[in-house]
Amino acid sequence: MQLSTEYSHIFITSEIEKSLLKIITDLNPGKIFFLVDENSRQYCLPVLNNTDIIKDIEIIEIESGEKNKSINTVTFVWEQLSKRGADRSSLLINFGGGIVCDLGGFAASTFKRGISFINIPTTLLSQVDASVGGKTGINFLELKNEIGVFNHPRYILINSIFLKTLDNENVLSGWAEMLKNSLIYSRADWDNLKGYKIQNINYKSLNELISRSITIKNYFVEKDPTEKGIRKALNFGHTFGHAFESLFMNTTNEILHGTAVAHGIVCELYLSNKKCLFPDDEFNDSVNYFINIYGKLKIDGSDFGKIYELITHDKKNEGKDINITLLRDFGDVEINKKCTRNEIIEVLNWYRELS
Repeated sequence: MQLSTEYSHIFITSEIEKSLLKIITDLNPGKIFFLVDENSRQYCLPVLNNTDIIKDIEIIEIESGEKNKSINTVTFVWEQLSKRGADRSSLLINFGGGIVCDLGGFAASTFKRGISFINIPTTLLSQVDASVGGKTGINFLELKNEIGVFNHPRYILINSIFLKTLDNENVLSGWAEMLKNSLIYSRADWDNLKGYKIQNINYKSLNELISRSITIKNYFVEKDPTEKGIRKALNFGHTFGHAFESLFMNTTNEILHGTAVAHGIVCELYLSNKKCLFPDDEFNDSVNYFINIYGKLKIDGSDFGKIYELITHDKKNEGKDINITLLRDFGDVEINKKCTRNEIIEVLNWYRELS
């Protein structure tokens, strides 16, 4: 299955090797490099071992984990590309989860003012989120994706076979982004996902849901490539989500991006109900669904000030105004909704008391 967009060619394929060989033949690059972390190298790269061209590809390995989504890691990738003879005709293949795709895209976009790259996302989160949409970047000063550029991969290859290597926590992380896409697009898409048994995966039907989720994301990306307006709909759940993710970053309670977004969605559904009149019944039903799957984060009043401070650094903000994406209803999005400190503290108090 191919999804053609203005910016990237996306292949959802069961023949990953054949598709990759065709892409490399079409691009006819100079030197080719694979960017992996230890997980994608160990569990996913063997899937491509029968591909003859892999034997001639240089492999650059980085360490996994949010703490390594940093300028130091980007510098390491630049150094490896330079030392191994990469030039402007080279191709970087980002083969891994969201960190590999985000960081690798940024490294490729800035090395020699830009070389071509393609993404082969190997986690559910990266398949429906990080690999698609042209956002690349790294964390900085403990802030999520603070440094980056918009630049789209030439191609994206997606195959659900890689998802069989994931634990439940990583599957649910990607599922949260798919749920978010459905909430901002239509009631029908939300109902469709809510009825799917994510704890008992049928990979063929999941492939179809992945394709649908990517189509929804691309709908917003193509309307607003550089996030000046309606693309901010995709940030639903992310204002609080990124703050939660940063709060626990580099601690023993570190949480995955999608998990943080799931809890962010719960908080932003509360604000949607209060500020935009998101329907009461749908609010209660949706919150219960998320809590049943994702549980609750352990936060207390001593965390509230830090969470608020992190929210003030959100990239959607303008000046001193905190801008947040909220919902009036399924598929009815209100962007740039102003939010006060008192409202944020109110949400956190409500969330803390949820049972």
